[in-house]
Amino acid sequence: MILETIIIIIYSTALILIFMYALAQLNLLFNYLSAQKKQDKAPKFDFSNPDEIPLVTIQLPVYNELYVMERLLENISKIDYPKDKLEIQVLDDSTDESLETTVAHIKVLQLTGLNIQHVLRDNRNNFKAGALKEGLKIAKGEFIAIFDADFLPEPNWLKKTIPFFKDSEIGVVQTRWGHINRDYSILTKIQAFALDAHFSLEQVGRNSKGHFINFNGTAGVWRKECILDAGNWEGDTLTEDLDLSYRAQLKNWKFKYLEDVETPAELPVVISAARSQQFRWNKGGAENFRKMMWKVLKNQNISAKTKLHGLLHLLNSTMFLNVLIVGVLSIPMLYIKNEHIHLRMYFYMMSFFVISTVIFFICYWFIFKKTYGSSLKSFVQYIGMFITFFSIAMGFSLHNSIAVIEGHLGKRSDFIRTPKFNINSLKDSWKGNKYLKKNISLNVIFEGLLMLYFAFGMYSAFIVGDQGGDFGLFPFHLMLFLGFGFVFFKSITSKV
Repeated sequence: MILETIIIIIYSTALILIFMYALAQLNLLFNYLSAQKKQDKAPKFDFSNPDEIPLVTIQLPVYNELYVMERLLENISKIDYPKDKLEIQVLDDSTDESLETTVAHIKVLQLTGLNIQHVLRDNRNNFKAGALKEGLKIAKGEFIAIFDADFLPEPNWLKKTIPFFKDSEIGVVQTRWGHINRDYSILTKIQAFALDAHFSLEQVGRNSKGHFINFNGTAGVWRKECILDAGNWEGDTLTEDLDLSYRAQLKNWKFKYLEDVETPAELPVVISAARSQQFRWNKGGAENFRKMMWKVLKNQNISAKTKLHGLLHLLNSTMFLNVLIVGVLSIPMLYIKNEHIHLRMYFYMMSFFVISTVIFFICYWFIFKKTYGSSLKSFVQYIGMFITFFSIAMGFSLHNSIAVIEGHLGKRSDFIRTPKFNINSLKDSWKGNKYLKKNISLNVIFEGLLMLYFAFGMYSAFIVGDQGGDFGLFPFHLMLFLGFGFVFFKSITSKV
C-alpha cells in the first residue's frame, strides 16, 4: 500500500504540473489573439536619411559546415545594406576541409568590395558562446546580427529589423524562423509544427504583455551595448542564447519579436540530428532554470505574472520529464484503479491530462489555421498532424528527460552542433553526410523497451477490471506505443 501511495502521489504531481503548464499556454493564446488586433506604432530609423543608418556587424558562427557554407556565404553577400555601414564576421572554429573552401570563398567576396572577415581562434573554448564573444571584441557595429549556418535571410532582412532599434530601450529584435524543407518527411513536419507554435504562440504571447522571451540563438539582432551591459556571452550552459536573454531582461532591456519577418532555415532531416538538437535545447533549458530561478524571483522590477511566466518558460523542457512520469506510471495506475474501487472517483477527478491535451489542441489549432486556413479539410489535416506530433513528442520524452535531469543536476557536457545537410527534397540524400554519428545510443534500446511496455499497457486494457476491461487510457498508451516505436525504428534505420 505504501508503494501504491507513492505512485499515486508522483503521478498526481506530474499531472498537476502539466495542467499548470497547459493553463499558462492558454493564457499565452489569449495574449496572442489580443496582440493580433494591435498596430505597431514603435519609432523607427529613417533609412532615407544616411545619417540615421547605423553600422551593423553580421556574425556567422560556424563549425565544420562543409555542406552549407557556400550557400550561407552566397546568401549573406546579397544582404541589401549600405556597404560602408556593414561588416560580416565569419567566426570559424572549423577543423575539417571546410576551412580551406571557406577561406577561398571569402577572398572572392572581398574582391567585390564586401567587408567580410574570417575570424579564427586557437581553441573552441565555450563553443558558440566563446566564438561570439571573441568576434564581439573587434566588432565595429552598433548592432550585431547573428545567423547560424543553415539560415537564409532575405536581402531586405536588416532593413526590416534594424529600424526598431530607434527605441533606445530595445536590446534585441528577434524574427520568426521559417522552414525551407517543412514537407520533406514526417520528422520535419512535426518539428515545423512545434517550432511554429513556439514562435507564434509563445514568443508573441509573452512579448505582447512584456513577459520575458528569448533570443533564439540566430535570426535576430542584438544591440552591442545590451550584450555588454548584460555581462556578455557565457558558456556555462548549452543554451547561451537563453542565458544572455534573461540576464539582459533582468537589467530592464526590452525585446522586440517580429512575427511578420520570417527567416527561412533548414530543419534536421535525420532523427540523430534532431536528437542532438533536442538534447542541447532541453538540457540548456534546465541549466538556465538552475542559473536564473532565484534571479527571476528576487528581481524587484518585474511583476509576479512575469515571474511566473518566466519560471514556466525556463521549465519548458521539464514538461518532458513530467510526461514520461505520467506515461510510465499510468500502467500501474490502471491496475491500482481497478483493485481499489473506492479510488475511482479520485481518478475521474484527476483527468488533468485529458484537459491539458484539449487545451494544447485548441492552442495549436489557432497557430495552424493561420498558415493553412480554417476549412474543414484543414481541420481534418490538423487533427492528424496534432496526434502525430503529440505521439512523437512523447516518443522523445525519455531522451529529453535524460537531458533535463542532467541539466538540473549540473552535469556538464560539450556543445554538440546539429549536422546540416543542404537537403530540400526527397531527391537529395543524407546518407553520405560525414558528420552523422554511426553508433547507436543505449537510450535507443530503452526506447524500444518502452515501446513494448506500452504495448503491454494496451493489452492491460482488455484484462483489468470485472466489466470487460478498462479502455480509458488505451488511446494514451497507443500514442506512446507509436511515438516510442517511431523514435526507436527511425533511430535504428538512420544508422544504415
